[in-house]
Amino acid sequence: MERIDPAVEEAVDDLGLSEPTRRRLLSGAGLVSATAAASALLAACSSDNKSSSSPTGGPGHFPKTPNWKFVFVNHVTTNPFFTPTQYGAQDACALLGCSFQWTGSQNSAVPEMVSATNAAISGKADGLAVAVVDKTAFRQPVDKALDAGIPVVSYNADGAKDDPGTNRLAYIGQDLYTSGYQLGTKIAALMTGGDAVGFIATPGSLNIQPRIDGARDAIKASGKPIKFTSVASGAELPKELSTVDAYAQGHQNVKGMFAVDAGSTESIGKVMQKYRLKGRGVAAGGFDLTPGTLGAVKSGDLDFTIDQQPYLQGFLPVLALWFYKLSGGLVFPPVTNTGLTFVSKQTVGPYLTTKTRYEGSSPAQQLVPRSGAIAHV
Repeated sequence: MERIDPAVEEAVDDLGLSEPTRRRLLSGAGLVSATAAASALLAACSSDNKSSSSPTGGPGHFPKTPNWKFVFVNHVTTNPFFTPTQYGAQDACALLGCSFQWTGSQNSAVPEMVSATNAAISGKADGLAVAVVDKTAFRQPVDKALDAGIPVVSYNADGAKDDPGTNRLAYIGQDLYTSGYQLGTKIAALMTGGDAVGFIATPGSLNIQPRIDGARDAIKASGKPIKFTSVASGAELPKELSTVDAYAQGHQNVKGMFAVDAGSTESIGKVMQKYRLKGRGVAAGGFDLTPGTLGAVKSGDLDFTIDQQPYLQGFLPVLALWFYKLSGGLVFPPVTNTGLTFVSKQTVGPYLTTKTRYEGSSPAQQLVPRSGAIAHV
């Protein structure tokens, strides 16, 4: 009997195969070469661990399903913040064998969003993911979808915990009030007192108004003599930049400039750099991971930005809706907080040096290696 290479025997044992399979593999691996061993190993894996497709044709061991189509209704369809969200939905669909449509409004026009929702219902969408940015406008469309047997989740924006604004099955996104409160806590830590401004693209919109409310409450709770004023900056990027610029010129004594949306945050970074406000002791920060914002964090013009995992806000709704359909409604979509991470000058490096789909900085599919310890939260 030929001798079994100890390294191959160890590799086989690491597979955790059943004893009959293990014996069969080793009996065929009385090794002439590493190539023969690899071939035997691959053959065993393919015959005993069929993970690429099920006997019925679906992914993994799932049954084959129809090409379910899920519709995302968004409030700012062309905003760069949602580029990784769309990548997330795209990747989940590729994994599960379904498809999605991205629709809604370019400038947070609620009637356009409601119209898109109703169109998806009429078109017999298999599931809906809706950014519920209005307290009442989506109640009827969501009920209409549910009555028609179409599952609905909200993402990125939702009502208060005691009144989510609709009867959606679950909310998938950041805890908005809590994220705003954490923003306010950070503001209080950076400032000893003075005037601070909080820019908000669309006041009253449920994706960002809770953040301003939370920030104001945290600043008040800090007891510091900070006068916090909120200013509407507009839903479109050029308007946001001009609003922030004009405010900086007209308020020379401002000590803090902050924002609760992606466009306003990037605009603050540009204005801070333009007028060299960091050198005048102005603190600044906000939300999200646009390239301009990350660059401003790296340069020090922004003290921080907040990551809310926009990729997951596309990936997870597809996953939740697909499992709901697959299980006949037994696997109910879970309420999911996609989290809050402060990104500072000390931690922004990997966001800038690694271009990925997960932050929307690259369309490439790739495995991103990690080095170093995992930060404690």
